[in-house]
Formats: sequence, structure tokens, C-alpha cells
Amino acid sequence: MQTFDSDGVTIAYIDVPAKTEPGDPVLLIHGFASTHAVNWVNTLWVRTLTEAGYRVVALDNRGHGQSEKLYDPEAYRTDVMAGDSLRLLDHLGIEHADVMGYSMGARIGAILALDHPSRARSLLMGGLGLYMVDGKGGLPDGIAEALEAPPGTPAPNQTAAAFRAFAEQTKSDLRALAACIRCSRQRLSRAELALIETPTLVSVGTLDTIAGSGPGLAALMPNATSLELPNRDHSTAVGDRLHRQGVLDFLAKRA
Repeated sequence: MQTFDSDGVTIAYIDVPAKTEPGDPVLLIHGFASTHAVNWVNTLWVRTLTEAGYRVVALDNRGHGQSEKLYDPEAYRTDVMAGDSLRLLDHLGIEHADVMGYSMGARIGAILALDHPSRARSLLMGGLGLYMVDGKGGLPDGIAEALEAPPGTPAPNQTAAAFRAFAEQTKSDLRALAACIRCSRQRLSRAELALIETPTLVSVGTLDTIAGSGPGLAALMPNATSLELPNRDHSTAVGDRLHRQGVLDFLAKRA
């Protein structure tokens, strides 16, 4: 991986050239507690996109993977993390890219498209639906506490236990992730979503209880379509074959 300085924070990234023309850049932003490798390499996204003629740029978000670890929750505001992605495009001299994020990464991508519409050729939001605006669902409380608890401490709920186990499996910095989850779930209002005119694809598994309704979110955006992934939950939707094909079809048709 390469690194660059993002306003004083070291961010790690990969930049993989397209295997065929035309080489349009796609920026990949992973989800909470994941990494570029877990979210995008292991699920064959990087191979799929480069073989289809796209240049792939993917970062490890701050606090994750090989990027710098921070312990102040305010350092993980969604708009701050979107700034890392924007500065990565600047660092590479990329004027605009197709911006694809999963879960937390989709939230980051939406903020980037809202605040800097000229930089996002299209927006691909995976694993995030109506809970981006509706606070009644999504991730439960207790995840940060489960991440910070001594080993063997029972988690307050099944989701928190799953995130703790996943973070341990990926050898993540648990304290950095706890800080991140406390401040990285910035919501957008319906009025703000209505301002995102970027061509958008919202992809959510039909069994996903964390994301909320994909069609419901797409309906709030003026230029968005929904892709429902049958019998996929939050974990299994990301690398689903229909997800990859749906994204390729969308990219082929976008302006």
C-alpha cells in the first residue's frame, strides 16, 4: 500500500490500474471495522472493476487497516472522513470519480457527493438504506462498549458481539474503532438527500436489518435507483454476484 498525508493524518491506499480502456477511476470506501482488503479485494470487487476497464482507488479509512489510529471520537465525524477521501482524489490528481461505499463507506460517499458534487461522477451506496435518515433503526447501542471491554466480557447484544469478534479477527485497534463508532454515523435529512443530484445506485440485501429500506432511501433522491439483493444480509450482500453485476450495469449506463 501507499500512504499520503490527509490534513495531518496518514492514510493508506491502493491505486490499481484498469486492465483495459478507458480506465475511469472508481473510489472505494469500506465499512466500519473493515479494511480495503476485506471489503473490496477479498470480495473480488477490485478484480471485477479493473477487468471491466476501471481504475480502482481504495483507502483504509482513518482508524482502520494500515491508516493512522486516532482515539478522539470527533476525529471520526463523517464529514471529516469524507475529507480524507476527497484529499486522496486531490493527491492522485483525480478530478472526479465514481464513488462507491459500503455501509459506513456509503454514508461517507453520500456526504462527499453532497458537499462536493463536481467530484462524484456517480454514487454507489451499498449496505445503507433508509436508516441513514431514520434514527429508529440501524446499529444498536453498545458496540463501542463491547469493543473496549476486557476479553471475555459478555457483549450487550448479538450485533455488538459480532463486531467485537470481527474486529479481533481482522486484528484491528479496538480502541480506535470504539472512538469511530461513537461519532461516524452522521445522518442526512430528507432535504439534504434531495440535493444530491448525482446518479446514484442504492444496493441493499433483502435480509439486511442494519441498513433499512434501499428503495425507501432511493425514493428520497432525485436521480437514484434501487437494487435489492435477494436473500442477502448486511454481511453477505457486499460481495454478492448480483451486486457486482448491478454495479457494472449501472456504471455502463451512467453519463
